[in-house]
Amino acid sequence: MASMKAVYLPGKRFMGVGIATEGWPKGMYDGLGIILSIFLVVIVTAISDYRQSLQFRDLDQEKKKISIQVLRDGRTKEVSIYDLVIGDIVQLSTGDIVPTDGIYISGYSLVLDESSLSGESETVNIDDQKPFLLSGTKVQDGSGRMLVTAVGMKTEWGKLMETLNEGGVDETPLQVKLNGVATIIGKIGLGFAVLTFLVLTVRFLVEKAVHHEFTHWSSHDAFTLLDYFAIAVTIIVVAVPEGLPLAVTLSLAFAMKKLMHDRALVRHLSACETMGSASCICTDKTGTLTTSHMVVDKIWICGKAKAINNNNSEGILGLEISECALSFLLQVIFQNTGCEISKDEDGQMKILGTPTEKALLEFGLLLGGDFDAQRKEFQILKVEPFSSVRKKMSLLVALPEGGFRAFCKGASEIVLKMCDKVVDDSGKPVHLSEEQTRNISDVINGFASEALRTLCLAFKDQDDISEENSIPDFGYTLVAIVGIKDPVRPGVRNAVQTCLEAGITVRMVTGDNINTAKAIAKECGILTEDGLAIEAPDFRGKTSEEMREIIPKIQVMARSLPLDKHTLVTNLRNMFGEVVAVTGDGTNDAPALHEADIGLAMGKSGTEVARENADVIIMDDDFTTIVNVAKWGRAVYKNIQKFVQFQLTVNVVALVINFVSACISGSAPLTAVQLLWVNMIMDTLGALALATEPPVDELMKRPPVGRGESFITRAMWRNIFGQSIYQLAVLAVLNFDGQLLLGLNGSDATKVVNTLIFNSFVFCQVFNEINSRDIEKINVFRGMFDSWIFLVVIVSTVTFQIIIVEFLGTFASTVPLSWQLWLLSVLIGAVSMPVAVVLKCIPVQRATAKHHDGYYALPAGPELA
Repeated sequence: MASMKAVYLPGKRFMGVGIATEGWPKGMYDGLGIILSIFLVVIVTAISDYRQSLQFRDLDQEKKKISIQVLRDGRTKEVSIYDLVIGDIVQLSTGDIVPTDGIYISGYSLVLDESSLSGESETVNIDDQKPFLLSGTKVQDGSGRMLVTAVGMKTEWGKLMETLNEGGVDETPLQVKLNGVATIIGKIGLGFAVLTFLVLTVRFLVEKAVHHEFTHWSSHDAFTLLDYFAIAVTIIVVAVPEGLPLAVTLSLAFAMKKLMHDRALVRHLSACETMGSASCICTDKTGTLTTSHMVVDKIWICGKAKAINNNNSEGILGLEISECALSFLLQVIFQNTGCEISKDEDGQMKILGTPTEKALLEFGLLLGGDFDAQRKEFQILKVEPFSSVRKKMSLLVALPEGGFRAFCKGASEIVLKMCDKVVDDSGKPVHLSEEQTRNISDVINGFASEALRTLCLAFKDQDDISEENSIPDFGYTLVAIVGIKDPVRPGVRNAVQTCLEAGITVRMVTGDNINTAKAIAKECGILTEDGLAIEAPDFRGKTSEEMREIIPKIQVMARSLPLDKHTLVTNLRNMFGEVVAVTGDGTNDAPALHEADIGLAMGKSGTEVARENADVIIMDDDFTTIVNVAKWGRAVYKNIQKFVQFQLTVNVVALVINFVSACISGSAPLTAVQLLWVNMIMDTLGALALATEPPVDELMKRPPVGRGESFITRAMWRNIFGQSIYQLAVLAVLNFDGQLLLGLNGSDATKVVNTLIFNSFVFCQVFNEINSRDIEKINVFRGMFDSWIFLVVIVSTVTFQIIIVEFLGTFASTVPLSWQLWLLSVLIGAVSMPVAVVLKCIPVQRATAKHHDGYYALPAGPELA
């Protein structure tokens, strides 16, 4: 209400002055025009804010779309975590967030990360002795089922969240900067207004003194002073850039909406623009650069090593092996597994288990094996699940024809030592010689050098077993060695290359070992020949000076802890002034996410704590989406720069022409209503046109904007002053010599000239709006006809201008123009386009963006493309 009152008062004063000087009803037109124009802009802004609040509501609903597998009525269903009730049986697998409090029922090697509640990084094994699961904890490994015992705010996590209050939305850095610009411009306008009023008043007093009338005052003199006051208020109205806040709101809201469709949930407005300035991205490996879906990539069997073609189930092995060898391979895969296969209501098969187990089982299914038939064929007697101590999983079964068979799989170096036989080409077990053992060790090392997780698969036949059903630890027959990997996501390498071209350094920070990290980093294009891969313990031991020397070279940090990532981010920001974006998925990543300029949490694999501390949630956990966020951030910054250039050109010309004309002739050629149309309504449309343009690929081929770089660049000043000089020169000629040049005479000659000035001024802004589509490049038409919003704005502006001049003359102080004068107005505006071309051919010394490993200089001069 206060803001409405503030905008109402100038109109009220104008109506009072107008009625006093010009009478009723003519005197009320200017004031009423101000009130109506401001009311229109307030309505547009209110609608925009309301639509933005609806978008935030949609974003919040999108954020809550988390589903989980539950067992109800004897069938597996996928339901929202908000629909869980006490008594449900929830199926948990690796990476899941425990949605409620519950009690363990069954499972395999279920390991929880309870750091979100306890703060301890040590994982907890859940079994019959420790059956309690707490909401908000994460399944680190294994799978299991639990019975729901508490939901919502009755859980331990709910009690914790009750104590937290989420803060409000602050103004973004760009909004603060633009508010500062608007304040300065407003003060300049106020200064011009006061100066104009003083000049006119002094001039009036001097004329009265010259004519010896200083002591004689009349009501006409009072009205003259009121006219001067009206001119001063008009200049203030012109100077205030009302469109700036609306441009920022529109651009950010537009980007947020588009990013939501691109699977990026923006939680804080500032992230949109800050991401555009990011100079460094510290990213996780698993799930972000990789698919987080393990697959068998290579296999050694029957003395031959072969890469697996996962895209072709027909010839997946790519080599011929005997039926007997294939039978042994399928048995060791399907029998010795902790996975389960279930079907949903649609009959779709779902594999539940650890990532490694799932990769093996999927491989067996691709080979054509029948899991259910294999499991029914043998009776399982004993299972020794995988543990980090034993590093293997063993199983003992009873054969249908009598006898027993033990299966074993696990770490290659351990299982290989347990083997004294190997399956040959014919599928028969033969003696394993020392030479063969060395060759197999070389194969294992070769797989490991390619960042593959190697497993040995073996079996042993027994005629009888001890009473305790003990599983033997020696005498096994080696069936195969498999190399399992988490493949790099499609498009990641191209996305990383895009970042490098954009001056953004990508650093991988992972808890994996150094060899795996280096192999994945090379595959992604992150690790280069001159880059440094370092282990976190070594990084931790460096002094401050040593860190200053090596941090610019670090491209991979392996075996890292949360504190290491936090230290790296802090040093990048404080030592080198980098704008750092950090990805994180765990609760332990929260400090780094909070410390970074932009925190990017994973939507699928991320914990609730990580998401709450992030600025942007990457819903598909894909690195390519992160690059898309950076591109949109740069588009937001660039779009607002375009609008500011357009806005300031309008304000400079309107301010100077009215000030100079008022001081020289004592009157202003542009009335208050005309100026409000140009300065408020047209700027609102300009914000809609220029602030909602989508990003282009060229944005990612230049360095990021530095922290201290000026928002208004030298190129922008060149365009603003160049266009202003042209427009002021033409309008000044029309204002002072228009009647003479056009051969106008009669009582309405002054009104015709003033209408022509107004019309020419508007068309200059229409064409300048097109010029502002690109600050640097000459070709401003590229993509214009693909932007329907921009075309609608241009057509609407021209249509409203015709209506104002031809039909609202009484209201807008205009008179209808002949077609020749309309053509002249359009030509004056159109000439601003070749003027813009000439201006863009004038080279300016552009700021050099400093980067941690050198300087990226932007090219000077125009770009034609």
